[in-house]
Amino acid sequence: MLDLAIAQALYERFPDFSEGRLTKAWAYVVSRTSCAEVGKLLRLGERLGEGVGAPAGPEVEKLGRNRNVLAALVESSLGALYLEHGFERIRGAIVRSFAERIEYAVTTHVDYKTELQEEIARLGRAISYVVVETQGPPHERTFTCAVLIDGKEAGTGTGSSKKVAEQAAAREALARLSGS
Repeated sequence: MLDLAIAQALYERFPDFSEGRLTKAWAYVVSRTSCAEVGKLLRLGERLGEGVGAPAGPEVEKLGRNRNVLAALVESSLGALYLEHGFERIRGAIVRSFAERIEYAVTTHVDYKTELQEEIARLGRAISYVVVETQGPPHERTFTCAVLIDGKEAGTGTGSSKKVAEQAAAREALARLSGS
């Protein structure tokens, strides 16, 4: 339901955007990271331990802060709402819940990896990403990644997932390439 609601909203609101730009915005808005952010805004993690017979304690609190769990809570909640009310009745609420993510996706650059890949391809050079360091327990990891251009480090980045760290590394590499 999320994919369809966001695709329809983007298409209707931005008819002049190219297919590629719409696709990039859509991919960002429906990503696990965006779903987790919406889950935080809706306080779904805090509500995980509520209800009769619901488990409680520090492990449930940790789960309620986990990005993957928050994203899954959003997706499963949308599925339940769809089954109960149908797509047309929940579409507006979905779009409103993701409005900040949509605005960010269409006004801010969000895919540094793709931009770097395209730039490096134009130059006829090779690009790869490596994990430099992993810290923390499995449910709260922090990754540091490096982007290599022709085997030489061009940027590093840190994040809560490999994808986030790679985006940060690509952003740094792009800044270095442009001399910023």
